[in-house]
Amino acid sequence: MSTVVENTSGTPMLEIRDIKRDYHVPQGFLKPDKTVHAVKGVSFKLETGKTLAIVGESGCGKSTLARILTFIDEPTGGELLIEGKKVDTRPGHLTAEMRQKVQIVFQNPYGSLNPRQKIGDVLGEPLLINTKMTASERRDRANEMLIKVGLGPEHYNRYPHMFSGGQRQRIAIARALMLNPKLLVLDEPVSALDLSVQAQVLNLLSDLQEEFGLTYVFISHDLSVVRYIADEVMVMYYGEAVEYGTRDAVFTDPQHDYTRTLFAATPRADVDSIRARMAKRGKLVSAG
Repeated sequence: MSTVVENTSGTPMLEIRDIKRDYHVPQGFLKPDKTVHAVKGVSFKLETGKTLAIVGESGCGKSTLARILTFIDEPTGGELLIEGKKVDTRPGHLTAEMRQKVQIVFQNPYGSLNPRQKIGDVLGEPLLINTKMTASERRDRANEMLIKVGLGPEHYNRYPHMFSGGQRQRIAIARALMLNPKLLVLDEPVSALDLSVQAQVLNLLSDLQEEFGLTYVFISHDLSVVRYIADEVMVMYYGEAVEYGTRDAVFTDPQHDYTRTLFAATPRADVDSIRARMAKRGKLVSAG
């Protein structure tokens, strides 16, 4: 079972207690199903306004945990609490209010946007389903959110294919914020973007967190990104949380052998280095 980081400042925004998720995989005729333990008793607490980064290799269970936190998958065991209230994730028991508190931003911004919908409709859809806003109010809210993410009202009637990858991810972030959530789960939100665009989106996420008081669970395998954005870090390995601590503690003095191996295998980089490399490349291109 993972270590629990205690929160002494009040009720945490998010708490999970011994969360498990098993999958039953058919093995063929007359063979019993195989049980895969994707998440094995993970526990943590996350304070309001903070960012927890969950890191690990592909298949370690971090994306499965993200799906549990956003109510896409139901846990096999354990408890999930939002602002101290236990969430009943069984089909038909999850309230609309609770769904609005937690939103997710996926890795692939193009795959998560309907190519047949204009951006205004993409942003307005959560309001149409979950609120009683008029069409005019939904449009105003969508235009307001486009500005918040660095776009503008002129983009309202365009389609997803008319935007770059970075712009599409900004739209996905805007959509996630339409219902004023308190918790955002970001599943590899910059891994599909160019390095220079990664820095821009990370800065945007930091600005939005400060403005709206958002709490982030940031799923990533990129340690340079994690070091830039995280307050706390949880390292997962084969479904278990093998290390959990503040960013500085984990990066400065990792305690688990797997964490040290993971760090040793990752090239040292950070957002400042990314910016410096891009600036140097720009100067070389200009000189040429």
